[in-house]
Amino acid sequence: MPWPTTSSCGTAATKHRDSTCRGRSPWPTWTPGSSCVARRLPRRNGRRRGPAKPRLPHIDGRYSTRVEEQDTPRPGIAGFIARHRTLALIGAGAALFALLGTGAVVAGASTVPANAPAALRVRAATPSPTPTAAPPRPAPSDATTASRLRSCSVAGLAADPRLANFQAQVVNASTGEVLFDRGGNTPSRTASVLKVLTSAAALSVLGPDYRATTTVLAGSEPGTVVLVGGGDLTLSRTPTGDESVYTGAAHLDDLAAKTIAAWQADPAHPPITRLVLDSSSFGDPGWDPSWNRKELGDGYMPEITALQVDGDRDNPGRSTSARSSDPIGRAGQAFADALGGNVEISRGTAPAGAAELASVQSQPVSTLIKQALIVSDNALAEMLARLVAVKSGAGNTFGALQKSTLAGLAPYGIDTTGILIADGSGLSDNNAVPPSYLTKLFVKINAREGNLGVIFDGLPVAGGDSGSLSYSDRFTGDNAVADGSVFAKTGWIDTGYTLAGVIHAADGTPLTFAVYALGDVGDNAKQAIDTITAGFYRCGDNLSNT
Repeated sequence: MPWPTTSSCGTAATKHRDSTCRGRSPWPTWTPGSSCVARRLPRRNGRRRGPAKPRLPHIDGRYSTRVEEQDTPRPGIAGFIARHRTLALIGAGAALFALLGTGAVVAGASTVPANAPAALRVRAATPSPTPTAAPPRPAPSDATTASRLRSCSVAGLAADPRLANFQAQVVNASTGEVLFDRGGNTPSRTASVLKVLTSAAALSVLGPDYRATTTVLAGSEPGTVVLVGGGDLTLSRTPTGDESVYTGAAHLDDLAAKTIAAWQADPAHPPITRLVLDSSSFGDPGWDPSWNRKELGDGYMPEITALQVDGDRDNPGRSTSARSSDPIGRAGQAFADALGGNVEISRGTAPAGAAELASVQSQPVSTLIKQALIVSDNALAEMLARLVAVKSGAGNTFGALQKSTLAGLAPYGIDTTGILIADGSGLSDNNAVPPSYLTKLFVKINAREGNLGVIFDGLPVAGGDSGSLSYSDRFTGDNAVADGSVFAKTGWIDTGYTLAGVIHAADGTPLTFAVYALGDVGDNAKQAIDTITAGFYRCGDNLSNT
Protein backbone atom coordinates (compact mmCIF):
# COMPACT_ATOMS: atom_id res chain seq x y z
CA MET A 1 0.00 0.00 0.00
CA PRO A 2 1.45 3.37 -0.93
CA TRP A 3 2.51 5.72 1.82
CA PRO A 4 0.56 8.87 2.23
CA THR A 5 2.46 11.99 1.36
CA THR A 6 3.11 14.70 3.86
CA SER A 7 2.73 18.32 3.03
CA SER A 8 4.66 21.38 3.88
CA CYS A 9 1.60 22.35 5.91
CA GLY A 10 2.56 19.69 8.39
CA THR A 11 -0.61 17.56 7.94
CA ALA A 12 -1.29 14.14 6.56
CA ALA A 13 -3.20 14.10 3.29
CA THR A 14 -6.85 13.37 3.75
CA LYS A 15 -9.33 11.63 1.49
CA HIS A 16 -10.98 14.75 0.12
CA ARG A 17 -11.06 15.72 -3.54
CA ASP A 18 -11.46 19.50 -3.03
CA SER A 19 -7.80 19.98 -1.93
CA THR A 20 -5.41 22.86 -2.38
CA CYS A 21 -2.46 20.67 -1.44
CA ARG A 22 -2.04 17.45 -3.44
CA GLY A 23 0.78 14.80 -3.37
CA ARG A 24 1.48 12.13 -5.93
CA SER A 25 -0.38 9.57 -3.90
CA PRO A 26 -3.72 8.42 -5.36
CA TRP A 27 -5.12 9.94 -2.20
CA PRO A 28 -5.33 13.68 -2.70
CA THR A 29 -4.10 15.86 0.10
CA TRP A 30 -6.06 18.72 1.64
CA THR A 31 -5.08 21.48 3.95
CA PRO A 32 -7.94 23.91 4.69
CA GLY A 33 -7.09 27.56 4.23
CA SER A 34 -3.58 26.95 2.84
CA SER A 35 -1.84 26.96 -0.54
CA CYS A 36 0.86 24.48 0.38
CA VAL A 37 2.62 22.08 -2.05
CA ALA A 38 3.10 18.41 -1.18
CA ARG A 39 6.66 17.36 -0.42
CA ARG A 40 7.50 14.22 -2.37
CA LEU A 41 9.16 11.32 -0.57
CA PRO A 42 11.60 8.78 -2.09
CA ARG A 43 10.11 5.75 -3.79
CA ARG A 44 9.96 2.27 -2.31
CA ASN A 45 9.84 -0.80 -4.62
CA GLY A 46 10.52 1.28 -7.67
CA ARG A 47 8.89 4.29 -6.16
CA ARG A 48 10.37 7.05 -4.11
CA ARG A 49 10.83 6.14 -0.52
CA GLY A 50 11.84 8.03 2.52
CA PRO A 51 14.72 7.36 4.86
CA ALA A 52 14.58 4.42 7.16
CA LYS A 53 12.30 5.09 10.04
CA PRO A 54 13.37 3.88 13.47
CA ARG A 55 10.96 1.47 15.02
CA LEU A 56 10.04 2.72 18.45
CA PRO A 57 7.84 1.02 20.95
CA HIS A 58 4.28 2.37 21.13
CA ILE A 59 2.45 2.74 24.34
CA ASP A 60 0.51 -0.45 23.63
CA GLY A 61 3.72 -2.49 22.95
CA ARG A 62 3.65 -2.17 19.19
CA TYR A 63 6.12 -0.15 17.21
CA SER A 64 5.77 3.29 15.71
CA THR A 65 7.57 4.64 12.66
CA ARG A 66 7.34 8.32 13.55
CA VAL A 67 10.37 10.56 12.96
CA GLU A 68 11.52 12.73 15.84
CA GLU A 69 11.92 16.39 15.03
CA GLN A 70 14.04 17.09 18.12
CA ASP A 71 16.50 15.10 20.16
CA THR A 72 15.76 16.98 23.29
CA PRO A 73 12.34 16.30 24.75
CA ARG A 74 10.10 19.30 25.26
CA PRO A 75 7.98 19.62 28.31
CA GLY A 76 4.18 19.70 28.42
CA ILE A 77 1.84 19.80 25.44
CA ALA A 78 4.47 21.31 23.18
CA GLY A 79 6.77 18.39 23.99
CA PHE A 80 4.05 15.88 23.29
CA ILE A 81 3.34 17.46 19.93
CA ALA A 82 7.03 17.49 19.10
CA ARG A 83 7.39 13.82 20.01
CA HIS A 84 4.20 12.76 18.31
CA ARG A 85 3.94 15.24 15.47
CA THR A 86 2.41 12.90 12.96
CA LEU A 87 -0.22 11.67 15.38
CA ALA A 88 -0.97 15.22 16.45
CA LEU A 89 -1.36 16.34 12.87
CA ILE A 90 -3.52 13.38 11.99
CA GLY A 91 -5.67 14.04 15.09
CA ALA A 92 -5.98 17.73 14.28
CA GLY A 93 -6.98 16.94 10.73
CA ALA A 94 -9.47 14.37 11.91
CA ALA A 95 -10.92 16.81 14.42
CA LEU A 96 -11.20 19.51 11.76
CA PHE A 97 -12.79 17.05 9.35
CA ALA A 98 -15.26 15.98 12.05
CA LEU A 99 -16.07 19.61 12.80
CA LEU A 100 -16.68 20.40 9.13
CA GLY A 101 -18.68 17.23 8.69
CA THR A 102 -20.82 18.12 11.66
CA GLY A 103 -21.48 21.54 10.12
CA ALA A 104 -22.54 19.84 6.92
CA VAL A 105 -24.91 17.57 8.77
CA VAL A 106 -26.44 20.49 10.65
CA ALA A 107 -26.87 22.30 7.35
CA GLY A 108 -28.74 19.26 6.11
CA ALA A 109 -26.37 18.24 3.29
CA SER A 110 -23.06 16.31 2.98
CA THR A 111 -19.96 18.16 1.85
CA VAL A 112 -18.75 15.03 0.01
CA PRO A 113 -19.56 15.20 -3.75
CA ALA A 114 -21.94 12.63 -5.14
CA ASN A 115 -19.25 11.07 -7.37
CA ALA A 116 -16.76 10.46 -4.55
CA PRO A 117 -15.67 6.82 -3.91
CA ALA A 118 -18.08 4.87 -1.80
CA ALA A 119 -15.48 4.49 0.93
CA LEU A 120 -15.22 8.26 1.25
CA ARG A 121 -18.92 8.99 1.43
CA VAL A 122 -20.36 9.78 4.82
CA ARG A 123 -24.01 9.08 5.26
CA ALA A 124 -25.53 12.31 6.55
CA ALA A 125 -27.45 11.81 9.71
CA THR A 126 -31.06 12.93 9.68
CA PRO A 127 -30.75 16.53 10.80
CA SER A 128 -32.55 17.59 13.92
CA PRO A 129 -35.12 20.31 13.31
CA THR A 130 -33.53 23.71 13.68
CA PRO A 131 -35.21 25.49 16.60
CA THR A 132 -37.17 28.52 15.45
CA ALA A 133 -38.60 31.34 17.51
CA ALA A 134 -42.33 31.12 18.09
CA PRO A 135 -44.24 33.69 16.00
CA PRO A 136 -45.44 36.67 18.01
CA ARG A 137 -49.03 36.52 19.23
CA PRO A 138 -51.36 38.78 17.32
CA ALA A 139 -52.26 41.90 19.22
CA PRO A 140 -55.93 42.10 20.26
CA SER A 141 -57.93 44.16 17.81
CA ASP A 142 -59.31 46.27 20.62
CA ALA A 143 -56.08 46.66 22.56
CA THR A 144 -56.00 49.75 24.70
CA THR A 145 -53.28 51.58 26.53
CA ALA A 146 -53.06 50.82 30.20
CA SER A 147 -55.07 53.26 32.20
CA ARG A 148 -53.24 55.78 34.31
CA LEU A 149 -54.05 56.12 37.99
CA ARG A 150 -56.99 58.50 38.47
CA SER A 151 -57.92 60.08 41.77
CA CYS A 152 -61.17 62.06 41.34
CA SER A 153 -63.91 59.91 42.87
CA VAL A 154 -67.68 60.35 42.65
CA ALA A 155 -68.39 57.23 44.70
CA GLY A 156 -70.15 59.24 47.38
CA LEU A 157 -72.42 60.90 44.82
CA ALA A 158 -73.19 57.53 43.22
CA ALA A 159 -74.38 56.26 46.61
CA ASP A 160 -77.09 58.94 46.85
CA PRO A 161 -80.29 57.05 47.76
CA ARG A 162 -82.31 59.35 45.52
CA LEU A 163 -80.75 57.50 42.57
CA ALA A 164 -82.42 54.25 43.66
CA ASN A 165 -81.31 51.50 41.26
CA PHE A 166 -78.35 53.32 39.80
CA GLN A 167 -76.67 52.57 36.49
CA ALA A 168 -74.14 54.73 34.70
CA GLN A 169 -71.19 54.82 32.36
CA VAL A 170 -68.75 57.61 31.46
CA VAL A 171 -66.34 57.44 28.53
CA ASN A 172 -63.50 59.67 27.39
CA ALA A 173 -64.82 60.56 23.93
CA SER A 174 -61.31 61.19 22.58
CA THR A 175 -59.81 57.85 23.58
CA GLY A 176 -62.85 55.61 24.04
CA GLU A 177 -61.64 54.65 27.52
CA VAL A 178 -64.33 53.83 30.06
CA LEU A 179 -63.65 56.00 33.10
CA PHE A 180 -66.63 55.12 35.26
CA ASP A 181 -69.01 52.17 35.13
CA ARG A 182 -71.90 50.97 37.25
CA GLY A 183 -73.95 48.35 35.43
CA GLY A 184 -73.08 49.95 32.12
CA ASN A 185 -73.65 46.82 30.05
CA THR A 186 -77.06 45.96 31.50
CA PRO A 187 -80.01 46.82 29.21
CA SER A 188 -82.65 48.78 31.12
CA ARG A 189 -85.52 51.14 30.42
CA THR A 190 -84.33 54.49 29.17
CA ALA A 191 -87.38 56.77 29.38
CA SER A 192 -87.13 59.59 26.82
CA VAL A 193 -83.41 59.06 26.23
CA LEU A 194 -84.67 56.47 23.73
CA LYS A 195 -85.51 59.38 21.42
CA VAL A 196 -81.80 59.59 20.63
CA LEU A 197 -81.89 56.08 19.12
CA THR A 198 -85.11 56.87 17.26
CA SER A 199 -83.51 60.00 15.82
CA ALA A 200 -80.35 58.16 14.79
CA ALA A 201 -82.41 55.51 13.00
CA ALA A 202 -84.45 58.20 11.23
CA LEU A 203 -81.31 59.90 9.96
CA SER A 204 -80.07 56.57 8.65
CA VAL A 205 -83.28 55.34 7.01
CA LEU A 206 -85.12 58.52 6.04
CA GLY A 207 -82.24 60.97 5.76
CA PRO A 208 -82.17 64.52 7.11
CA ASP A 209 -84.13 65.98 4.17
CA TYR A 210 -87.10 63.62 4.18
CA ARG A 211 -90.52 65.28 4.59
CA ALA A 212 -93.86 63.65 5.39
CA THR A 213 -96.58 64.53 2.89
CA THR A 214 -100.31 65.01 3.40
CA THR A 215 -102.25 64.61 0.15
CA VAL A 216 -105.75 65.26 -1.20
CA LEU A 217 -106.93 62.98 -3.99
CA ALA A 218 -110.05 62.92 -6.11
CA GLY A 219 -112.55 60.34 -4.85
CA SER A 220 -114.29 57.68 -6.88
CA GLU A 221 -117.71 59.35 -6.45
CA PRO A 222 -118.69 62.76 -7.82
CA GLY A 223 -118.05 65.60 -5.37
CA THR A 224 -115.76 63.40 -3.23
CA VAL A 225 -112.23 64.14 -2.14
CA VAL A 226 -109.93 61.96 -0.01
CA LEU A 227 -107.65 63.40 2.65
CA VAL A 228 -104.68 60.99 2.94
CA GLY A 229 -102.53 61.22 6.04
CA GLY A 230 -98.84 60.62 5.33
CA GLY A 231 -97.74 60.47 8.94
CA ASP A 232 -97.27 64.20 9.51
CA LEU A 233 -98.41 64.69 13.12
CA THR A 234 -97.27 68.33 12.96
CA LEU A 235 -99.86 69.36 10.35
CA SER A 236 -101.63 72.31 11.94
CA ARG A 237 -105.18 73.54 12.05
CA THR A 238 -103.99 77.00 13.08
CA PRO A 239 -104.41 79.72 10.41
CA THR A 240 -101.53 80.22 8.05
CA GLY A 241 -99.27 82.84 9.60
CA ASP A 242 -99.88 81.59 13.12
CA GLU A 243 -97.43 79.06 14.57
CA SER A 244 -98.29 76.00 16.60
CA VAL A 245 -95.82 74.34 18.93
CA TYR A 246 -94.26 73.00 15.73
CA THR A 247 -92.67 76.02 14.10
CA GLY A 248 -92.82 75.87 10.32
CA ALA A 249 -95.48 73.18 10.18
CA ALA A 250 -97.79 72.84 7.18
CA HIS A 251 -101.30 74.26 7.60
CA LEU A 252 -104.66 72.68 6.81
CA ASP A 253 -106.13 75.92 5.49
CA ASP A 254 -103.33 76.10 2.92
CA LEU A 255 -104.05 72.53 1.86
CA ALA A 256 -107.77 73.29 1.60
CA ALA A 257 -107.16 76.38 -0.54
CA LYS A 258 -104.99 74.38 -2.94
CA THR A 259 -107.61 71.63 -3.08
CA ILE A 260 -110.43 74.04 -3.93
CA ALA A 261 -108.34 75.73 -6.61
CA ALA A 262 -107.48 72.41 -8.26
CA TRP A 263 -111.05 71.15 -7.99
CA GLN A 264 -112.58 74.25 -9.50
CA ALA A 265 -110.08 74.27 -12.33
CA ASP A 266 -112.20 71.53 -13.92
CA PRO A 267 -115.67 72.94 -14.70
CA ALA A 268 -117.08 69.41 -14.87
CA HIS A 269 -116.53 68.94 -11.13
CA PRO A 270 -119.61 69.40 -8.96
CA PRO A 271 -119.15 71.10 -5.58
CA ILE A 272 -117.25 69.13 -2.94
CA THR A 273 -119.83 67.48 -0.72
CA ARG A 274 -118.05 64.45 0.67
CA LEU A 275 -114.72 64.00 2.46
CA VAL A 276 -113.09 60.60 3.01
CA LEU A 277 -110.38 60.31 5.68
CA ASP A 278 -107.57 57.84 4.89
CA SER A 279 -105.20 57.13 7.78
CA SER A 280 -104.17 53.67 6.63
CA SER A 281 -100.48 54.50 6.34
CA PHE A 282 -100.13 53.67 10.04
CA GLY A 283 -101.65 50.46 11.37
CA ASP A 284 -103.65 49.93 14.53
CA PRO A 285 -103.52 50.14 17.48
CA GLY A 286 -102.73 53.80 17.93
CA TRP A 287 -101.98 53.30 21.62
CA ASP A 288 -99.33 50.89 22.85
CA PRO A 289 -100.71 48.55 25.55
CA SER A 290 -97.74 49.23 27.82
CA TRP A 291 -98.48 52.96 28.00
CA ASN A 292 -100.41 54.37 30.92
CA ARG A 293 -103.63 55.80 29.52
CA LYS A 294 -103.39 58.82 31.82
CA GLU A 295 -100.62 60.17 29.55
CA LEU A 296 -103.36 61.06 27.06
CA GLY A 297 -105.29 63.28 29.42
CA ASP A 298 -102.13 64.63 31.07
CA GLY A 299 -101.10 65.95 27.67
CA TYR A 300 -97.92 63.97 27.04
CA MET A 301 -98.95 61.52 24.30
CA PRO A 302 -101.58 61.28 21.52
CA GLU A 303 -102.86 58.22 19.78
CA ILE A 304 -100.44 57.52 16.95
CA THR A 305 -102.29 57.89 13.64
CA ALA A 306 -101.09 58.82 10.16
CA LEU A 307 -103.66 61.61 9.99
CA GLN A 308 -103.90 64.15 12.81
CA VAL A 309 -103.25 67.83 13.49
CA ASP A 310 -101.02 69.53 16.06
CA GLY A 311 -100.11 66.23 17.67
CA ASP A 312 -103.84 66.10 18.56
CA ARG A 313 -103.46 68.80 21.22
CA ASP A 314 -106.46 70.61 22.57
CA ASN A 315 -104.32 73.74 22.52
CA PRO A 316 -102.01 73.82 19.47
CA GLY A 317 -99.82 76.43 21.11
CA ARG A 318 -98.96 74.49 24.27
CA SER A 319 -96.49 71.64 24.37
CA THR A 320 -98.23 69.91 27.26
CA SER A 321 -101.91 69.84 26.39
CA ALA A 322 -104.61 67.23 26.71
CA ARG A 323 -105.16 64.98 23.71
CA SER A 324 -108.39 63.52 22.35
CA SER A 325 -109.51 59.96 21.87
CA ASP A 326 -110.11 60.56 18.13
CA PRO A 327 -107.23 62.39 16.41
CA ILE A 328 -108.41 61.35 12.93
CA GLY A 329 -111.87 62.81 13.53
CA ARG A 330 -110.40 66.06 14.85
CA ALA A 331 -108.23 66.45 11.75
CA GLY A 332 -111.11 65.60 9.41
CA GLN A 333 -113.44 68.14 10.96
CA ALA A 334 -110.80 70.86 10.77
CA PHE A 335 -110.26 70.16 7.06
CA ALA A 336 -113.99 70.06 6.31
CA ASP A 337 -114.35 73.44 7.97
CA ALA A 338 -111.52 74.79 5.86
CA LEU A 339 -113.28 73.53 2.70
CA GLY A 340 -116.28 75.67 3.59
CA GLY A 341 -118.43 73.34 5.65
CA ASN A 342 -121.51 71.35 4.63
CA VAL A 343 -119.27 68.37 3.84
CA GLU A 344 -120.10 64.80 4.82
CA ILE A 345 -117.19 63.04 6.52
CA SER A 346 -116.45 59.33 6.35
CA ARG A 347 -113.44 57.02 6.64
CA GLY A 348 -111.92 54.78 4.06
CA THR A 349 -109.01 54.48 1.64
CA ALA A 350 -108.14 56.30 -1.53
CA PRO A 351 -108.98 54.54 -4.80
CA ALA A 352 -106.03 53.18 -6.74
CA GLY A 353 -104.72 55.58 -9.34
CA ALA A 354 -106.69 58.53 -7.99
CA ALA A 355 -105.66 61.94 -9.28
CA GLU A 356 -103.81 64.20 -6.87
CA LEU A 357 -105.41 67.55 -6.22
CA ALA A 358 -103.07 69.07 -3.64
CA SER A 359 -100.42 68.32 -1.02
CA VAL A 360 -98.40 69.92 1.77
CA GLN A 361 -95.24 68.73 3.50
CA SER A 362 -93.79 68.72 6.96
CA GLN A 363 -90.50 70.23 7.97
CA PRO A 364 -87.49 68.03 7.09
CA VAL A 365 -86.42 65.23 9.41
CA SER A 366 -83.45 67.29 10.57
CA THR A 367 -85.85 69.92 11.96
CA LEU A 368 -88.29 67.39 13.37
CA ILE A 369 -85.46 65.71 15.32
CA LYS A 370 -84.43 68.97 16.95
CA GLN A 371 -88.05 69.73 17.85
CA ALA A 372 -88.45 66.25 19.32
CA LEU A 373 -85.28 66.36 21.43
CA ILE A 374 -85.28 69.86 22.83
CA VAL A 375 -88.56 69.49 24.75
CA SER A 376 -88.84 65.67 24.56
CA ASP A 377 -91.88 65.63 22.29
CA ASN A 378 -93.40 62.14 22.35
CA ALA A 379 -95.65 62.60 19.32
CA LEU A 380 -92.76 63.58 17.06
CA ALA A 381 -90.64 60.64 18.25
CA GLU A 382 -93.46 58.20 17.52
CA MET A 383 -94.01 59.81 14.13
CA LEU A 384 -90.34 59.36 13.21
CA ALA A 385 -90.24 55.77 14.48
CA ARG A 386 -93.33 54.78 12.48
CA LEU A 387 -92.06 56.49 9.30
CA VAL A 388 -88.81 54.54 9.67
CA ALA A 389 -90.79 51.29 9.94
CA VAL A 390 -92.87 52.09 6.85
CA LYS A 391 -89.90 53.28 4.79
CA SER A 392 -87.80 50.24 5.67
CA GLY A 393 -90.62 47.82 4.82
CA ALA A 394 -90.70 46.34 8.31
CA GLY A 395 -94.38 47.19 8.78
CA ASN A 396 -96.54 50.04 10.06
CA THR A 397 -97.35 49.06 13.64
CA PHE A 398 -95.66 49.12 17.02
CA GLY A 399 -94.65 45.52 16.42
CA ALA A 400 -92.41 46.56 13.52
CA LEU A 401 -90.31 49.00 15.53
CA GLN A 402 -87.86 46.47 16.99
CA LYS A 403 -86.82 45.34 13.54
CA SER A 404 -86.86 48.72 11.82
CA THR A 405 -85.09 50.69 14.54
CA LEU A 406 -82.25 48.20 14.97
CA ALA A 407 -81.86 48.03 11.19
CA GLY A 408 -81.65 51.81 11.15
CA LEU A 409 -78.97 51.76 13.85
CA ALA A 410 -76.89 49.06 12.17
CA PRO A 411 -74.89 51.43 9.91
CA TYR A 412 -73.34 53.05 12.98
CA GLY A 413 -71.46 49.83 13.72
CA ILE A 414 -72.31 49.56 17.42
CA ASP A 415 -73.42 46.22 18.84
CA THR A 416 -77.18 46.30 19.52
CA THR A 417 -77.30 43.00 21.40
CA GLY A 418 -79.84 43.15 24.23
CA ILE A 419 -81.62 46.26 23.00
CA LEU A 420 -85.43 46.09 23.05
CA ILE A 421 -87.56 48.65 21.22
CA ALA A 422 -91.24 48.86 22.17
CA ASP A 423 -91.92 52.39 20.95
CA GLY A 424 -90.15 55.44 19.59
CA SER A 425 -90.54 57.83 22.53
CA GLY A 426 -89.32 55.78 25.50
CA LEU A 427 -92.65 55.94 27.33
CA SER A 428 -92.87 52.17 27.58
CA ASP A 429 -91.23 50.27 30.44
CA ASN A 430 -90.53 47.52 27.92
CA ASN A 431 -87.73 49.39 26.18
CA ALA A 432 -84.23 48.30 27.18
CA VAL A 433 -80.88 49.84 26.23
CA PRO A 434 -77.57 49.50 28.10
CA PRO A 435 -75.84 52.75 29.11
CA SER A 436 -72.77 51.52 27.22
CA TYR A 437 -74.66 51.69 23.93
CA LEU A 438 -75.52 55.32 24.56
CA THR A 439 -71.96 56.31 25.48
CA LYS A 440 -70.70 54.76 22.24
CA LEU A 441 -73.41 56.39 20.14
CA PHE A 442 -72.74 59.76 21.74
CA VAL A 443 -69.04 59.46 20.84
CA LYS A 444 -70.18 59.44 17.21
CA ILE A 445 -72.72 62.20 17.82
CA ASN A 446 -70.06 64.38 19.46
CA ALA A 447 -67.79 63.76 16.45
CA ARG A 448 -70.72 64.65 14.14
CA GLU A 449 -70.22 61.47 12.12
CA GLY A 450 -72.43 61.30 9.06
CA ASN A 451 -75.61 63.23 9.83
CA LEU A 452 -75.41 62.68 13.59
CA GLY A 453 -74.50 66.30 14.18
CA VAL A 454 -78.24 66.95 13.78
CA ILE A 455 -78.78 65.16 17.09
CA PHE A 456 -76.08 67.11 18.90
CA ASP A 457 -77.61 70.37 17.70
CA GLY A 458 -80.99 69.35 19.12
CA LEU A 459 -79.81 68.37 22.60
CA PRO A 460 -80.91 70.45 25.61
CA VAL A 461 -78.06 72.38 27.26
CA ALA A 462 -77.65 72.80 31.00
CA GLY A 463 -78.48 76.40 31.85
CA GLY A 464 -79.59 77.04 28.28
CA ASP A 465 -82.29 79.41 27.08
CA SER A 466 -84.72 76.65 26.17
CA GLY A 467 -85.25 72.94 26.43
CA SER A 468 -85.71 70.44 29.21
CA LEU A 469 -82.39 71.34 30.92
CA SER A 470 -83.27 75.03 31.09
CA TYR A 471 -86.04 74.47 33.63
CA SER A 472 -85.69 76.03 37.05
CA ASP A 473 -85.14 72.70 38.81
CA ARG A 474 -82.19 71.56 36.68
CA PHE A 475 -78.49 72.26 37.33
CA THR A 476 -79.06 74.78 40.07
CA GLY A 477 -76.88 75.73 43.07
CA ASP A 478 -73.45 74.09 43.03
CA ASN A 479 -74.47 72.08 39.97
CA ALA A 480 -74.63 75.27 37.93
CA VAL A 481 -70.85 74.94 37.56
CA ALA A 482 -71.64 72.71 34.56
CA ASP A 483 -73.96 75.21 32.86
CA GLY A 484 -73.23 75.46 29.19
CA SER A 485 -71.08 72.32 29.29
CA VAL A 486 -73.65 69.51 29.48
CA PHE A 487 -75.48 68.63 26.26
CA ALA A 488 -77.89 65.84 27.08
CA LYS A 489 -81.24 64.20 26.52
CA THR A 490 -83.47 64.01 29.58
CA GLY A 491 -85.82 61.18 30.42
CA TRP A 492 -88.66 60.66 32.85
CA ILE A 493 -91.28 57.99 33.31
CA ASP A 494 -93.05 56.84 36.46
CA THR A 495 -90.37 54.23 37.11
CA GLY A 496 -87.23 56.19 36.40
CA TYR A 497 -85.26 59.29 35.51
CA THR A 498 -82.42 59.29 32.99
CA LEU A 499 -79.90 61.62 31.40
CA ALA A 500 -77.42 60.89 28.61
CA GLY A 501 -75.24 62.95 26.34
CA VAL A 502 -71.95 64.86 26.16
CA ILE A 503 -69.99 66.78 28.79
CA HIS A 504 -67.27 69.29 27.93
CA ALA A 505 -65.41 68.77 31.19
CA ALA A 506 -63.59 71.43 33.19
CA ASP A 507 -60.20 70.10 32.07
CA GLY A 508 -61.26 70.25 28.42
CA THR A 509 -61.90 66.52 28.06
CA PRO A 510 -64.99 65.57 26.05
CA LEU A 511 -66.94 62.92 27.96
CA THR A 512 -69.96 60.89 26.93
CA PHE A 513 -72.20 59.61 29.67
CA ALA A 514 -75.47 57.91 30.52
CA VAL A 515 -77.11 57.87 33.95
CA TYR A 516 -80.18 55.84 34.95
CA ALA A 517 -82.02 56.23 38.27
CA LEU A 518 -84.65 53.49 38.17
CA GLY A 519 -87.21 51.94 40.45
CA ASP A 520 -88.90 53.70 43.33
CA VAL A 521 -87.77 57.23 42.52
CA GLY A 522 -89.15 60.65 43.25
CA ASP A 523 -88.90 63.95 41.44
CA ASN A 524 -85.74 64.75 43.40
CA ALA A 525 -83.90 62.05 41.43
CA LYS A 526 -83.38 64.75 38.81
CA GLN A 527 -81.27 66.78 41.21
CA ALA A 528 -79.25 63.70 42.20
CA ILE A 529 -78.57 63.03 38.52
CA ASP A 530 -77.52 66.63 37.98
CA THR A 531 -75.19 66.44 40.99
CA ILE A 532 -73.30 63.38 39.81
CA THR A 533 -73.18 64.79 36.27
CA ALA A 534 -71.62 67.97 37.67
CA GLY A 535 -69.16 65.65 39.44
CA PHE A 536 -68.23 64.11 36.09
CA TYR A 537 -67.73 67.62 34.75
CA ARG A 538 -65.38 68.58 37.59
CA CYS A 539 -63.30 65.39 37.37
CA GLY A 540 -62.89 65.24 33.62
CA ASP A 541 -60.24 62.73 32.56
CA ASN A 542 -59.16 62.32 36.20
CA LEU A 543 -62.48 60.60 36.96
CA SER A 544 -61.89 57.45 39.00
CA ASN A 545 -63.96 54.29 38.81
CA THR A 546 -63.64 53.77 42.56
